[in-house]
Amino acid sequence: MTMTDLLELPPAVSVATAARALGIGQDKAHALIKGGAFPARVIPLGATTRVATASLWEVLGVRA
Repeated sequence: MTMTDLLELPPAVSVATAARALGIGQDKAHALIKGGAFPARVIPLGATTRVATASLWEVLGVRA
């Protein structure tokens, strides 16, 4: 994922998109979320989980 891609993300992204940005697989991302160790802020929305983009940027050291 390029810097341009990261900066164009919406305010919250899917776990798959966050995992891709972090360079990990979806299974690993879900395991980290389940264990409470995902490095970015997770937003549970019923059966769906989203990741706060600003928090993801912070983890990746992106300055918008």
